[in-house]
Amino acid sequence: MPFWLTLTIQTLATVGAVLVTLWGFWRFVVCPYLDARVAELIEAGREIEPAVTRGVKTGVADTIRELPESALDGTVKESTRQFLKFGSGLFENGLSSFLGSAADLERNRQKDGAASKDSKDS
Repeated sequence: MPFWLTLTIQTLATVGAVLVTLWGFWRFVVCPYLDARVAELIEAGREIEPAVTRGVKTGVADTIRELPESALDGTVKESTRQFLKFGSGLFENGLSSFLGSAADLERNRQKDGAASKDSKDS
């Protein structure tokens, strides 16, 4: 048998043995390990959402329970009062309650014009 044929057969046998060994290791060792870890992660993911929801509900309930009623009443009354004042101002004055009246805009233009003239003189 010629030398090159022996060398080719030996190379093919070595490559085949390495590939079969790597495939067997992947198939019978790595895949089951990865499948088990993925199953654990999926199970942990399913448990996280209900736990977070329970924790948030408990935290909100505890916080509301710990707040004194006087603090809640004062805060709610004050914020309601401010909201009503804002709403009535918006209803009576329209967008000018946000932007200002025409006179306010004119005063701002005059101030800006005077400021720009002063900066040019310097």
